[in-house]
Amino acid sequence: MAWGPPQTLSGLPAIYPGGVAKNVAKKLKQSKKSQQRSVPASVPDEVGPDFARAWVEFPDPADDEQLFRCDLTWLTSRWTCIFGQGCQGIVAGRAADGCCSLGAHFSDEEDEQRVAGHAARLTPETWQFHDLGTKKAGAWAMVNEDGERQTRVVDGACIFSNRAGFAGGQGCALHALALREGKEPLETKPDVCWQLPIRRTYDWVDRPDETRVLVVSIAEYDRRGWGPGGHDLHWWCTSATSAHGAGDPVYVSYRPELTELMGVAGYGRLVELCEARLAALLPMAPHPADPA
Repeated sequence: MAWGPPQTLSGLPAIYPGGVAKNVAKKLKQSKKSQQRSVPASVPDEVGPDFARAWVEFPDPADDEQLFRCDLTWLTSRWTCIFGQGCQGIVAGRAADGCCSLGAHFSDEEDEQRVAGHAARLTPETWQFHDLGTKKAGAWAMVNEDGERQTRVVDGACIFSNRAGFAGGQGCALHALALREGKEPLETKPDVCWQLPIRRTYDWVDRPDETRVLVVSIAEYDRRGWGPGGHDLHWWCTSATSAHGAGDPVYVSYRPELTELMGVAGYGRLVELCEARLAALLPMAPHPADPA
Protein backbone atom coordinates (compact mmCIF):
# COMPACT_ATOMS: atom_id res chain seq x y z
CA MET A 1 0.00 0.00 0.00
CA ALA A 2 1.30 3.44 -0.87
CA TRP A 3 0.16 6.60 0.89
CA GLY A 4 1.50 9.22 -1.53
CA PRO A 5 2.88 12.66 -0.70
CA PRO A 6 1.77 14.62 2.39
CA GLN A 7 -1.61 16.34 2.19
CA THR A 8 -1.75 20.13 2.52
CA LEU A 9 -4.13 20.18 5.45
CA SER A 10 -3.80 22.08 8.69
CA GLY A 11 -3.14 20.10 11.82
CA LEU A 12 -1.62 17.02 10.21
CA PRO A 13 0.09 14.69 12.67
CA ALA A 14 3.82 14.65 13.06
CA ILE A 15 5.64 11.34 13.24
CA TYR A 16 4.35 10.66 16.77
CA PRO A 17 0.98 11.69 18.20
CA GLY A 18 1.33 14.25 20.97
CA GLY A 19 0.29 11.71 23.58
CA VAL A 20 3.37 9.59 22.99
CA ALA A 21 5.71 12.15 24.51
CA LYS A 22 3.41 12.39 27.52
CA ASN A 23 3.33 8.63 27.82
CA VAL A 24 7.11 8.38 27.68
CA ALA A 25 7.43 11.04 30.34
CA LYS A 26 5.01 9.18 32.62
CA LYS A 27 6.61 5.80 32.13
CA LEU A 28 10.05 7.17 32.81
CA LYS A 29 8.70 9.04 35.85
CA GLN A 30 10.48 12.22 34.98
CA SER A 31 9.05 15.72 35.39
CA LYS A 32 9.96 18.61 33.13
CA LYS A 33 12.34 20.57 35.34
CA SER A 34 14.04 22.68 32.71
CA GLN A 35 13.91 23.56 29.04
CA GLN A 36 17.68 23.01 28.89
CA ARG A 37 18.24 19.25 29.12
CA SER A 38 21.15 17.17 27.94
CA VAL A 39 22.20 13.57 27.50
CA PRO A 40 22.43 11.62 30.77
CA ALA A 41 25.98 11.42 32.09
CA SER A 42 25.70 7.63 32.01
CA VAL A 43 25.60 7.58 28.20
CA PRO A 44 29.16 8.44 27.05
CA ASP A 45 28.40 6.98 23.61
CA GLU A 46 26.16 9.93 22.70
CA VAL A 47 26.89 13.47 21.59
CA GLY A 48 24.87 16.35 23.05
CA PRO A 49 21.62 17.51 21.40
CA ASP A 50 22.80 21.00 20.49
CA PHE A 51 25.19 21.46 17.57
CA ALA A 52 25.35 23.31 14.26
CA ARG A 53 23.05 21.94 11.56
CA ALA A 54 22.79 22.70 7.86
CA TRP A 55 19.21 23.14 6.64
CA VAL A 56 17.84 23.57 3.15
CA GLU A 57 14.41 24.76 2.02
CA PHE A 58 12.91 24.07 -1.39
CA PRO A 59 9.44 24.15 -2.94
CA ASP A 60 7.68 20.82 -3.29
CA PRO A 61 7.86 20.10 -7.04
CA ALA A 62 4.46 18.40 -6.79
CA ASP A 63 2.65 21.10 -4.77
CA ASP A 64 3.29 24.84 -5.08
CA GLU A 65 1.58 25.48 -1.73
CA GLN A 66 4.08 23.34 0.11
CA LEU A 67 7.71 23.85 1.09
CA PHE A 68 10.16 21.24 2.35
CA ARG A 69 12.64 22.16 5.07
CA CYS A 70 15.24 19.42 5.41
CA ASP A 71 18.08 18.84 7.86
CA LEU A 72 21.01 18.01 5.59
CA THR A 73 23.28 17.40 8.57
CA TRP A 74 21.07 14.48 9.56
CA LEU A 75 20.12 13.24 6.10
CA THR A 76 23.74 13.06 4.92
CA SER A 77 24.95 11.51 8.18
CA ARG A 78 26.13 7.90 8.37
CA TRP A 79 23.55 6.76 10.91
CA THR A 80 22.16 3.25 10.61
CA CYS A 81 19.92 1.06 12.75
CA ILE A 82 22.07 -1.33 14.80
CA PHE A 83 19.27 -3.42 16.29
CA GLY A 84 20.83 -6.63 17.53
CA GLN A 85 24.30 -5.35 16.67
CA GLY A 86 25.18 -3.12 19.60
CA CYS A 87 21.86 -1.34 20.18
CA GLN A 88 21.61 -0.54 23.89
CA GLY A 89 17.83 -0.12 23.98
CA ILE A 90 15.74 2.73 25.35
CA VAL A 91 15.15 0.98 28.69
CA ALA A 92 18.07 -0.04 30.93
CA GLY A 93 18.61 -3.77 31.04
CA ARG A 94 16.49 -4.42 27.93
CA ALA A 95 18.93 -3.87 25.09
CA ALA A 96 17.40 -6.72 23.08
CA ASP A 97 14.12 -4.79 22.79
CA GLY A 98 15.73 -1.87 20.97
CA CYS A 99 13.14 0.92 20.73
CA CYS A 100 10.18 -1.50 20.99
CA SER A 101 9.82 -1.37 24.77
CA LEU A 102 6.82 0.95 24.86
CA GLY A 103 4.83 -0.58 22.00
CA ALA A 104 3.73 1.36 18.92
CA HIS A 105 1.08 4.09 19.02
CA PHE A 106 -1.19 4.16 15.99
CA SER A 107 -1.33 7.39 14.03
CA ASP A 108 -4.99 6.87 13.15
CA GLU A 109 -7.65 4.21 12.54
CA GLU A 110 -6.38 3.50 9.03
CA ASP A 111 -2.91 2.78 10.41
CA GLU A 112 -4.32 0.24 12.85
CA GLN A 113 -6.50 -1.42 10.22
CA ARG A 114 -3.56 -1.75 7.85
CA VAL A 115 -1.45 -3.42 10.54
CA ALA A 116 -4.37 -5.73 11.39
CA GLY A 117 -4.45 -7.02 7.83
CA HIS A 118 -0.78 -7.93 7.91
CA ALA A 119 -0.89 -9.34 11.46
CA ALA A 120 -3.58 -11.77 10.30
CA ARG A 121 -1.00 -13.43 8.01
CA LEU A 122 1.50 -14.13 10.79
CA THR A 123 1.81 -17.69 12.05
CA PRO A 124 3.00 -19.32 15.29
CA GLU A 125 6.25 -20.08 13.48
CA THR A 126 6.91 -16.42 12.64
CA TRP A 127 5.32 -14.65 15.61
CA GLN A 128 6.30 -15.65 19.13
CA PHE A 129 3.13 -14.28 20.73
CA HIS A 130 0.74 -15.51 18.04
CA ASP A 131 -1.47 -17.43 20.47
CA LEU A 132 -1.82 -14.44 22.79
CA GLY A 133 -2.26 -11.96 19.97
CA THR A 134 -5.00 -13.98 18.29
CA LYS A 135 -6.77 -15.17 21.43
CA LYS A 136 -9.61 -12.87 20.41
CA ALA A 137 -10.14 -10.26 17.71
CA GLY A 138 -7.70 -7.39 18.13
CA ALA A 139 -5.98 -8.94 21.15
CA TRP A 140 -2.65 -7.60 19.88
CA ALA A 141 -3.79 -3.99 20.46
CA MET A 142 -4.67 -2.09 23.63
CA VAL A 143 -5.83 1.24 24.96
CA ASN A 144 -3.17 2.81 27.15
CA GLU A 145 -3.62 4.93 30.27
CA ASP A 146 -4.00 8.06 28.14
CA GLY A 147 -6.87 6.53 26.18
CA GLU A 148 -4.76 6.04 23.04
CA ARG A 149 -4.63 2.89 20.96
CA GLN A 150 -1.32 1.12 20.53
CA THR A 151 0.16 -2.34 20.11
CA ARG A 152 -0.06 -4.44 23.28
CA VAL A 153 2.96 -4.57 25.56
CA VAL A 154 3.85 -8.09 26.72
CA ASP A 155 6.55 -8.78 29.29
CA GLY A 156 8.11 -5.35 28.80
CA ALA A 157 8.01 -4.94 25.03
CA CYS A 158 5.74 -4.81 21.97
CA ILE A 159 3.75 -7.98 21.32
CA PHE A 160 5.16 -8.12 17.77
CA SER A 161 8.74 -8.13 19.06
CA ASN A 162 10.07 -11.70 18.91
CA ARG A 163 12.53 -12.20 21.75
CA ALA A 164 16.05 -13.58 21.54
CA GLY A 165 16.02 -17.35 21.27
CA PHE A 166 12.71 -17.58 19.39
CA ALA A 167 13.05 -20.19 16.65
CA GLY A 168 11.46 -17.89 14.08
CA GLY A 169 14.10 -15.22 14.64
CA GLN A 170 14.52 -12.21 16.91
CA GLY A 171 12.99 -8.84 16.05
CA CYS A 172 9.76 -7.39 14.72
CA ALA A 173 7.48 -10.09 13.28
CA LEU A 174 5.86 -7.53 10.97
CA HIS A 175 9.24 -6.38 9.67
CA ALA A 176 10.29 -9.95 8.97
CA LEU A 177 6.97 -10.58 7.20
CA ALA A 178 7.70 -7.78 4.74
CA LEU A 179 11.19 -9.07 4.00
CA ARG A 180 9.91 -12.61 3.38
CA GLU A 181 7.33 -11.27 0.93
CA GLY A 182 9.75 -8.97 -0.88
CA LYS A 183 8.01 -5.82 0.39
CA GLU A 184 9.26 -2.73 2.17
CA PRO A 185 8.76 -2.92 5.97
CA LEU A 186 6.86 0.38 5.78
CA GLU A 187 4.00 -1.58 4.21
CA THR A 188 3.47 -3.89 7.19
CA LYS A 189 4.60 -1.96 10.28
CA PRO A 190 2.78 0.82 12.19
CA ASP A 191 3.51 4.30 10.83
CA VAL A 192 5.47 5.30 13.91
CA CYS A 193 7.81 2.32 13.54
CA TRP A 194 8.78 2.69 9.90
CA GLN A 195 9.18 6.47 10.07
CA LEU A 196 11.49 6.46 13.09
CA PRO A 197 14.05 8.04 13.36
CA ILE A 198 12.90 10.49 10.69
CA ARG A 199 10.77 13.24 12.17
CA ARG A 200 8.21 14.93 9.91
CA THR A 201 6.42 18.00 11.24
CA TYR A 202 4.09 20.57 9.71
CA ASP A 203 3.82 24.33 10.16
CA TRP A 204 1.63 26.82 8.33
CA VAL A 205 3.68 29.96 7.71
CA ASP A 206 2.12 33.35 6.93
CA ARG A 207 4.37 35.34 4.65
CA PRO A 208 4.71 39.14 4.53
CA ASP A 209 2.84 39.26 1.22
CA GLU A 210 -0.19 37.64 2.93
CA THR A 211 0.30 34.26 1.28
CA ARG A 212 0.52 31.03 3.28
CA VAL A 213 2.73 28.01 2.77
CA LEU A 214 2.80 24.65 4.52
CA VAL A 215 6.36 23.99 5.67
CA VAL A 216 7.05 20.27 5.98
CA SER A 217 10.18 19.64 8.03
CA ILE A 218 12.16 16.44 7.58
CA ALA A 219 14.66 16.03 10.38
CA GLU A 220 16.27 13.83 13.01
CA TYR A 221 14.06 12.40 15.73
CA ASP A 222 16.39 13.15 18.61
CA ARG A 223 15.78 12.85 22.35
CA ARG A 224 13.87 16.13 22.44
CA GLY A 225 11.37 14.75 19.94
CA TRP A 226 10.05 12.45 22.66
CA GLY A 227 9.22 15.35 24.96
CA PRO A 228 10.80 15.85 28.41
CA GLY A 229 10.80 12.10 29.07
CA GLY A 230 13.09 11.57 26.10
CA HIS A 231 16.07 12.80 28.06
CA ASP A 232 15.65 9.88 30.42
CA LEU A 233 15.67 7.14 27.82
CA HIS A 234 18.49 4.78 28.66
CA TRP A 235 20.08 5.26 25.22
CA TRP A 236 19.13 6.86 21.93
CA CYS A 237 20.67 5.88 18.62
CA THR A 238 20.56 9.02 16.45
CA SER A 239 23.17 10.80 18.55
CA ALA A 240 25.22 7.70 19.41
CA THR A 241 28.60 7.37 17.74
CA SER A 242 28.19 3.56 17.69
CA ALA A 243 25.23 3.93 15.32
CA HIS A 244 27.06 6.24 12.91
CA GLY A 245 29.22 4.13 10.67
CA ALA A 246 27.04 3.15 7.72
CA GLY A 247 28.36 2.96 4.19
CA ASP A 248 25.36 4.87 2.84
CA PRO A 249 24.06 8.18 4.21
CA VAL A 250 20.52 8.34 5.61
CA TYR A 251 18.98 9.87 2.49
CA VAL A 252 20.09 6.76 0.56
CA SER A 253 19.40 4.03 3.11
CA TYR A 254 15.98 5.52 3.90
CA ARG A 255 14.96 6.04 0.27
CA PRO A 256 11.64 4.11 0.55
CA GLU A 257 10.61 5.88 3.76
CA LEU A 258 11.60 9.35 2.58
CA THR A 259 9.80 8.79 -0.72
CA GLU A 260 6.62 7.94 1.19
CA LEU A 261 7.02 11.00 3.40
CA MET A 262 7.90 13.46 0.64
CA GLY A 263 6.55 12.02 -2.60
CA VAL A 264 8.65 10.93 -5.58
CA ALA A 265 9.37 14.45 -6.87
CA GLY A 266 10.18 15.86 -3.43
CA TYR A 267 12.57 13.03 -2.66
CA GLY A 268 14.22 13.42 -6.05
CA ARG A 269 15.00 17.06 -5.34
CA LEU A 270 16.28 16.16 -1.88
CA VAL A 271 18.71 13.67 -3.42
CA GLU A 272 20.12 16.37 -5.70
CA LEU A 273 20.72 18.71 -2.76
CA CYS A 274 22.23 15.98 -0.57
CA GLU A 275 24.59 14.93 -3.36
CA ALA A 276 25.66 18.55 -3.88
CA ARG A 277 26.42 18.83 -0.17
CA LEU A 278 28.50 15.65 -0.12
CA ALA A 279 30.40 16.78 -3.24
CA ALA A 280 31.58 19.90 -1.45
CA LEU A 281 35.17 19.74 -0.24
CA LEU A 282 34.26 20.94 3.24
CA PRO A 283 30.53 20.42 3.93
CA MET A 284 29.35 22.73 6.70
CA ALA A 285 28.01 21.34 9.96
CA PRO A 286 28.70 17.60 9.75
CA HIS A 287 26.89 15.41 12.29
CA PRO A 288 29.14 15.18 15.38
CA ALA A 289 28.29 11.50 15.87
CA ASP A 290 29.62 10.60 12.42
CA PRO A 291 33.08 9.08 12.07
CA ALA A 292 35.79 11.70 11.58
